[in-house]
Amino acid sequence: MQIPTFKLNDGHEIPSFGFGVFQIPADGSTYQAVLSALKLGYRHIDTAEAYFNEQEVGKAIKDSGIPRDQIWVTSKLWLQDYAYEDAKKTIDNTLAKMGLDYLDLYLIHQPYGKVDEAWRAMEEAQQAGKLRSIGGSNFTPKLWAKWKDAFANVTPAVNQVEFNPYFQQRPLRQIMAKEHVALEAWAPLGQGNADLFQEPVLQRLAKKYDKNVGQIILRFEHQEGVIVFPKSVHEARIKSNAEIFDFELTSDEMDAIRGLDKGQGMHDPDAPGVADSLLSAFDVHAND
Repeated sequence: MQIPTFKLNDGHEIPSFGFGVFQIPADGSTYQAVLSALKLGYRHIDTAEAYFNEQEVGKAIKDSGIPRDQIWVTSKLWLQDYAYEDAKKTIDNTLAKMGLDYLDLYLIHQPYGKVDEAWRAMEEAQQAGKLRSIGGSNFTPKLWAKWKDAFANVTPAVNQVEFNPYFQQRPLRQIMAKEHVALEAWAPLGQGNADLFQEPVLQRLAKKYDKNVGQIILRFEHQEGVIVFPKSVHEARIKSNAEIFDFELTSDEMDAIRGLDKGQGMHDPDAPGVADSLLSAFDVHAND
């Protein structure tokens, strides 16, 4: 499987399609899922400190036998660890936990709290070769404007946000395009939204191209220049999700899918109290 790459603003080439491990338990399930994805040709794995499965991702990468420089690995710093010294320590701990010398991409997971301190620690880790690319996640236009000064030295390479045909992030994408910041999609399939999968335009295109609706959605996102990494624990679905590079949607078909945009998603990072609720959701150091 040959997966195209997109060039980031720092010059690195990121596989445009990868595998996400959000909500896959660290009971051996993450290890098996990542191993399956790598065997099927995936070369981009996305995890996070707050997913509690970084260790299993690292073990699967090691046991796959695939050379390290052929796999793009992303993780994310949780807002509990944004203070400068905590961030520095967490980056080192994550590398140790995963058994890696460097991460290809490291993200500010939530844009609240001591973002400026976390970013400074990430810039230094990048200069030290521990992190190749650095970026953010869940930055809205408002939150981007709030923290833009913190990015004076290094512009984020990516912003990972909720994105699917129902929520196409148009205002944000205009800002990101000006800054040459790539967009990554979490919930690229709308987290299995039944209404989305029943949309007549998607069903019609699935029939035309002999694909499933999920593949039509992922192809649309790829053609929009969005980096996607759908998650599954089922090998057949892991395989089929990636089978989107043997067809191309026409400009009219792309426009038809663009017409599904509702302009809002399931999660609003600008809503009052989000930072506090996320911070109290769990403790990433509970098992330290």
